[in-house]
Amino acid sequence: MIDLEEKQERVFLAGVELFENAADFSSQMLELAQLTQTAGGLVVDAFTQKREKPDGRYLMGSGKIDEIRAAIEAQAIDTVIFNARLTPRQNVNLEAALGVKVIDRMQLILDIFALRARSHEGMLQVEEAQLKYLLPRLVGKGIMLSRQGGGIGSKGPGETKLETDRRYIRTRLEILEKELKKVEKTRETIRQKRTKSGVFRIGLIGYTNAGKSTFMNALVAADKAQYEKNELFATLDATTKTLRLTDDFTVSLTDTVGFIQNLPLELITAFKSTLEESAAVDLLIHVVDASSPHHELHEKTVLKIMEDLALTAIPVLTVYNKMDSAPPDFVPTLSPSVQLSIKENGGVEQLKQALLEKLRTLFEPFELELPYEKAYQLPELRKFALVESVSEQEHGYQLTGRIAPALRWKLDAY
Repeated sequence: MIDLEEKQERVFLAGVELFENAADFSSQMLELAQLTQTAGGLVVDAFTQKREKPDGRYLMGSGKIDEIRAAIEAQAIDTVIFNARLTPRQNVNLEAALGVKVIDRMQLILDIFALRARSHEGMLQVEEAQLKYLLPRLVGKGIMLSRQGGGIGSKGPGETKLETDRRYIRTRLEILEKELKKVEKTRETIRQKRTKSGVFRIGLIGYTNAGKSTFMNALVAADKAQYEKNELFATLDATTKTLRLTDDFTVSLTDTVGFIQNLPLELITAFKSTLEESAAVDLLIHVVDASSPHHELHEKTVLKIMEDLALTAIPVLTVYNKMDSAPPDFVPTLSPSVQLSIKENGGVEQLKQALLEKLRTLFEPFELELPYEKAYQLPELRKFALVESVSEQEHGYQLTGRIAPALRWKLDAY
């Protein structure tokens, strides 16, 4: 009998606590464990060390490396994952010293993104980020594997293979960049059509696993539901769907990739067009997991990335989710905000009412008279404006309501 069952990788975590990351270090290590589990690894143990500065050769001191190596042999470990970003040289040194595969947080996140990518665009974005990460590391790997160090004994097939790999990656990156430009152009065209359609646009943002996809599925029709699971980066591809906030008033709702501490620059660059979906909205719903003991850190991370992506000018409604699991003394730190549990009875209605209240503060009042012979236009008007009163007058209906300033032009037709 041949055992075809895939063996779960046994993993050690490793992290260096420096002065600048001391406040967040424990949450970073916990998050590293969650990322490892999401990637399918089994976390066996974690090794940490306090240092004034990282060791140039191993990131950690040689004594700690000896300790990890001894534990690897005793506990049959397959992989060691470092919380910090490793230089190519450190990666090579650590694999040689520990005798097992060594990756860093960046490579782990890339691996998860590769598992999660479902659309053609998502796959292209992940591949581009992976190749950009791999390219500078080819030199170190080449030296280790083919003994190419320069000077006597440095000529041979290893150098040719290294150059071939470099050339292939650069060529592939050029192809990917062209493909992604086409996709970006298509996405921009769709965004422009959405803007011209006169629909108010709402975007979901938040820390990964805060519950954005759950919000999306709770708010839209069941047959339009998207993938949701209690794991990091369950959603990578931007998804836009229609949402009715009242019987008639309709908005678009966009869900996109979740944020995380120290989101790698390569991923921000690769997912530029996807993240721009968040920038092309009229209101952002910042979803916060109130049950997380690190929710304040998550809030700061999201606000910092919003600043980096130039999203700070967009109005925001903060929604503290999972209040059914939050501590009894929970106090919101951001305002305006609403606290709810989207999966609890009444959670969806509570969110819709909070959104309508927020929209009323953003919309402008209007009055108009609709002739009786044009009464058939009223249902269409209710789709993009919040109609508050309708009264019968001598020549037609007198309407009052509120409308988004950017959509006021649509009233000209009435």
